[in-house]
Amino acid sequence: MTDISTSDATGRRNPVAAPGPRTAADAVTPQLVARLVRGVVAGEQPTKGVSRSPFTGEVLAEIPESTPEDVATAFARARAAQRAWAERSFAERAGVLLRFHDRILADQADLLDLIQAETGKTRAHAFEEVSVTAIEARHYARMGAKYLRPRRRVGVLPTLTQVTEVRHAKGVIGQISPWNYPLALFAGDAVPAFMAGNAVVTKPDTQTALTALRTRELIIEAGLPAELWQIVVGDGPVVGPEVVDRADYVSFTGSTRTGRDVAQRAAARLVGASMELGGKNAMLVLADADLDKAAEGAVRACFSSAGQLCVSIERLYVAREVADAFLERFAARTSALRLGNTLGWGADMGSLVSQRQLDTVTAHVEEAVCNGARVLAGGRARPDVGPLFYEPTILDGVDAASAVCTQETFGPVVSVYRFDSEDEAVAQANSTPYGLNSSVWSRSAAHGRRIAQRLHSGTVNVNEGYAAAYGSVAAPMGGMGDSGVGRRHGSEGILKYTEPQNIAVQRLVPMAPSFGMDDQGYAALLTRALGAMRTLRLK
Repeated sequence: MTDISTSDATGRRNPVAAPGPRTAADAVTPQLVARLVRGVVAGEQPTKGVSRSPFTGEVLAEIPESTPEDVATAFARARAAQRAWAERSFAERAGVLLRFHDRILADQADLLDLIQAETGKTRAHAFEEVSVTAIEARHYARMGAKYLRPRRRVGVLPTLTQVTEVRHAKGVIGQISPWNYPLALFAGDAVPAFMAGNAVVTKPDTQTALTALRTRELIIEAGLPAELWQIVVGDGPVVGPEVVDRADYVSFTGSTRTGRDVAQRAAARLVGASMELGGKNAMLVLADADLDKAAEGAVRACFSSAGQLCVSIERLYVAREVADAFLERFAARTSALRLGNTLGWGADMGSLVSQRQLDTVTAHVEEAVCNGARVLAGGRARPDVGPLFYEPTILDGVDAASAVCTQETFGPVVSVYRFDSEDEAVAQANSTPYGLNSSVWSRSAAHGRRIAQRLHSGTVNVNEGYAAAYGSVAAPMGGMGDSGVGRRHGSEGILKYTEPQNIAVQRLVPMAPSFGMDDQGYAALLTRALGAMRTLRLK
């Protein structure tokens, strides 16, 4: 197949969207920064971390950094507040979450400004964070009591043994939250922890700490006791271990490499942990797919938040008989995406967040091209737009030795591979140690579901890239293999923050020989009883 033209009607690839009315500096004022950073647990004269605008590289804020002693203070405060919070009724906790839901939606303009300013993503992609956070708050407010209520269980001797399963809060949750979704992942993991009666100590990434701090303000305004949510900020290798070493449970989102370290540290203390880690997510375009819808979906799946999304698609498998037609549609749409470097609506894709991300993307693309890959769209940095911009890129004919083939790029780059049979497509999609998200496209929902069930990933979207599964918060979300352990969302997303307790009350007769019966007679009686329960189909 020949290269597809990557120029728009004006001869320029990925045009720049019309400038927004404001810049990051307009939204992140010194007064706002001064107010928000008061929420960080830090000493009198702390060292400062720096948050920079991905759009321009200019300093947005200096964030006080916490010391190990500050982390200890944060946990002490949270632990003291947690006891009273756990005694509150489910209805009281739910009321806080519902008011938080309302505040998130009412104050979304300011939140969108902060998310854009700190991450460089478009306003539409920032709104995804607002919407899913509101959905999660509503869900756990409405369903939390049902998930957590005491439950009767069948006892060893029905009617004679009465068993109740009771859920207790873990205590203080240690949360380490990443920069790429500073509202959705920060609040989304904390909300069910609060509903379950816990306190939380969070270490957000310094780059996106302002969004985290503003989110904390909003839930405090909604009625959460301020001491219940403590924020510590600092270098990951310094502050992160301190959080893990004091937590009663650990919630971590980040790289697989760091996740292994967190898991080992938590396991050494016999403390549980849930982790969403890396991915090399696959999308399958089957021969019976609607190619226009699949191309539109691929643009969203691959380039939302400039590909800096744990569940975004980086591998694209297309049935050979429709590959040329699909790629023509996909490349044309990709080349027309508008890059945006200001606040406001209208842009299709924003910036990478850091020089490190840009370097990785550049290295992956350049190596793939040197190894024979063809660039169907994008393939270059765009310093004319901003220091960290890179065009949304499609690579065809990627050699298996190229890093982009197997390693997570975490940027706006997708590799295309053709398949001749669906068995081959499934095998290729399952060929990495990761298993976070997948996408299947077919005109037949039943056909798509059959293929979906064969894929080794925690979520599979049929005729969607990622939002359908991620936004359906009543169902579990998480990874298999190197993509993590545990789940967020649904019952698993809140029960993990609790300790189950089995309370068994024995009535009338003991679980031992009685009425003069010896051990042998008791064993014979129990044997007959067990046989009867089998016949009666008792569970």
